[in-house]
Amino acid sequence: MNYMTNKIVAIQGNHPSQLNPKTDTSIFLACEIQKKKYRIFYYEPKDLSVVNSKVFAEGFFIKFDYKKKKVFNILKKQKLDLTKCKFILVRQDPPFNLEYISTTYILDSIKNRVKIVNDPTSIRNISEKLFSIKYQKYMPPTIFSQNLTEIKSFIKNHKKVVLKPIHSYGGNDIHLLIKFDLKFIQRFIKKHKYIMCQKYLSEISKGDKRIFLINGKLCGSISRVPKKNSFLSNMSKGGKPTLVKLTKLEEKISKIIAKDLKKQMIFFAGVDFIDQKLNGDINITSPTGLKTFYDLSGINLAKTFWKELKV
Repeated sequence: MNYMTNKIVAIQGNHPSQLNPKTDTSIFLACEIQKKKYRIFYYEPKDLSVVNSKVFAEGFFIKFDYKKKKVFNILKKQKLDLTKCKFILVRQDPPFNLEYISTTYILDSIKNRVKIVNDPTSIRNISEKLFSIKYQKYMPPTIFSQNLTEIKSFIKNHKKVVLKPIHSYGGNDIHLLIKFDLKFIQRFIKKHKYIMCQKYLSEISKGDKRIFLINGKLCGSISRVPKKNSFLSNMSKGGKPTLVKLTKLEEKISKIIAKDLKKQMIFFAGVDFIDQKLNGDINITSPTGLKTFYDLSGINLAKTFWKELKV
């Protein structure tokens, strides 16, 4: 593939004003590549267009600086032909909806001319939760269903069960059930269609583990401990991050997944464990945690990210 040598990195993401600079990975990656004199072009998914077979985005060149009170400065609004970029980072938050899918089809048309991370075909084909079906032997008891009989039977067998929408993110719309509540589950299915039901693991009170995978390699990990009286470890839900080592079993499972994801053209991913069990979230749409890992360890995985991309 012959990528343009233009020193532009485009980021497709949520508007910078919505990002938390203390934890955001997109800003962290952008700040690192700016040191190599790359310019950052930023746009939102809604700003993508195909005109005369060319892929354009209405966005802006932007400069990030952690030292400034306002961490970003919009330099110049512009309509840009995205083939002028050397890299495009797909970094918007899920939900993985039709807008998201449409952007992957549009980006598919230029991926032989621009390096896109993660590969748009792959993020469309790999569901963050359903991809874990092939790893169920490493997971707590889990079903994916919208069948009330199956769900009722599962809750009866496992008593305490966590319900998750398949296409949500960041700990949103996750519920802990201790009995089958027909009306609640009917409403939940009506809103989310297929859902993931998983046996509750009480060890979550001690935290989960997030492992960072870059180009098929295990690069680091953090633990996130839920706040008091919560079972949600996500930092957006008040989880407290700490450094953590992986067990041999966690390393073994992570390496299997890393190898599989690399074959699937997924360059950057995060996988999560609770009590040495994979929780079924294979984070590939907008993995986060690199800034937090740096703050805790002093290890800059943004450098690793760009080095592995051969910048």
